[in-house]
Amino acid sequence: MSEIRLLLADDQALVRGALAALLSLEPDLNVVAQVGRGDEVLDAARGAAVDVCLLDIEMPGADGIEVAALVHAELPTVRTLIVTTFGRPGYLRRAVEAGASGFVVKDTPAAELADAVRRVHAGLRVIDPTLATESLTAGGNPLTQRERDVLTIALAGAPVAEIAAQVHLSAGTVRNYLSSAIGKTGAETRAQAARIAQQRGWL
Repeated sequence: MSEIRLLLADDQALVRGALAALLSLEPDLNVVAQVGRGDEVLDAARGAAVDVCLLDIEMPGADGIEVAALVHAELPTVRTLIVTTFGRPGYLRRAVEAGASGFVVKDTPAAELADAVRRVHAGLRVIDPTLATESLTAGGNPLTQRERDVLTIALAGAPVAEIAAQVHLSAGTVRNYLSSAIGKTGAETRAQAARIAQQRGWL
């Protein structure tokens, strides 16, 4: 039985440690690297010659979906498996588009997680079945890239002038994008639109 070398990326040390302990009980799985930031994954994966990266979504430095895209582009033989608390259909769709080989939630039983790692390593795609169904019924992300950009900044409560400065657009154009995003999310304010879009995994 050949060894599968794993990297764990999660900003919560306790979760990382628990995952490492569980996966290390499997005779063919070896956790060879652990990082707490998204922007540390690529170097660590290269340095430890890993086969599969298990990525959380919400991490400092870069989120798991961005990291999956980077690994896919820079280390095409390395597989990525998103393991997250945030089982949102929009996240699943974005992760698959970014090149992730799998997407499971953190309360997946240990044996199933180990099996997911093996299947991803073998070149198969593993998707949490409940999320897959939700993703199909939820449809695609209706927001354009610009609408996502302005809503992401609006999430922190930034005024229109500040959003405009950050995205290098006029305040009027930003208002138009915000207005369109508010309409698409069915919200009443830009803050509410940003929260809804985040909850649905569209940002």
